[in-house]
Amino acid sequence: MIVQVATLGPLGKLKAPGTWGSAAGVLWWALVVRLAYNKGWYHEVIFDALVVLAAIFLCGVAAAFIGKKDPQEVILDEFAAMPLVFLFNPMGSAMHGGTKTGLLFVLLGFLLFRLFDITKPFGIKALEKLPSGFGIVLDDVMAAFYANLVLQGLALLWKLL
Repeated sequence: MIVQVATLGPLGKLKAPGTWGSAAGVLWWALVVRLAYNKGWYHEVIFDALVVLAAIFLCGVAAAFIGKKDPQEVILDEFAAMPLVFLFNPMGSAMHGGTKTGLLFVLLGFLLFRLFDITKPFGIKALEKLPSGFGIVLDDVMAAFYANLVLQGLALLWKLL
């Protein structure tokens, strides 16, 4: 059961599983995490933190069960980190409102996250060396943090133009 959760069922078996996990994370953010946002930003932060903590545990257990340090099919890490890309963004109301501009920023956030997750610059790669679920999840959390910073910069620039 834990492996099924950590692989998001059949999504972990598809080609480019990290991209599918990230796409599922965007859908999760759009359908569920926004409900927490509507109650106040701190609800979203708490909700995101709980999901990341659960992912650390579940990914660690699933990796041990599968017998690999960071199995490619375990994609709960991308799923859990993806909503962090959109935290505190100045374009939040547009992103939550489903406008064309908002959808553009959601797509940019997705692409930036995948870029940082795949290339692992600026110390992201070093986080993979952490033990168990920490190494599996925290590199994705850092990729989300970097994507968030770039997206925030783009949002501020967008508002200035």
